[in-house]
Amino acid sequence: MEEMIFRSETYGHVNLSDIPYKLNEYYKKNNHWGTEFQIVIGTDSQNHNDTKVVTVIAIICEGHGGIYFSHIKHTNKIKSVKEKLHFETGDSLLVAMKLLEIMENSEELEDLYMNAPMSIHIDAGTSPKGKTYSLINELTGWVNATGFDCEIKPESFVASSIADKISK
Repeated sequence: MEEMIFRSETYGHVNLSDIPYKLNEYYKKNNHWGTEFQIVIGTDSQNHNDTKVVTVIAIICEGHGGIYFSHIKHTNKIKSVKEKLHFETGDSLLVAMKLLEIMENSEELEDLYMNAPMSIHIDAGTSPKGKTYSLINELTGWVNATGFDCEIKPESFVASSIADKISK
């Protein structure tokens, strides 16, 4: 897998392999609050001339904010909603697995690994009239089968708000 470059308002351009260490810096700097941390990965895409796909990695310190990193790529236009959601979820899972691999193999990151659970945010909604409703069980089952927790709308803010805003 080619090294992915993410953009951060805090750190500028960052290689994916360096992000766990940046997350750890944030964790150490804010751990004194004594609140929960979580690492969340979410992806959204928008069709333009092609499909713009945005994957976001965020670390949240409950009640005290967070930081995020975003990666933008373009692919051939994906017209099917089902195919788009599978593509987005697959990208989120690939990034999450890479982060997890780095965290599991670094003593320096052990505290972060043990105290900041990682989850996937899926840009699918619960409205029975929505285009994505029928895909929820399939997508959440896939994510859960890989060992990650996941959220869907309205709780999937990393995908449905942060990544969505950047993808437009």
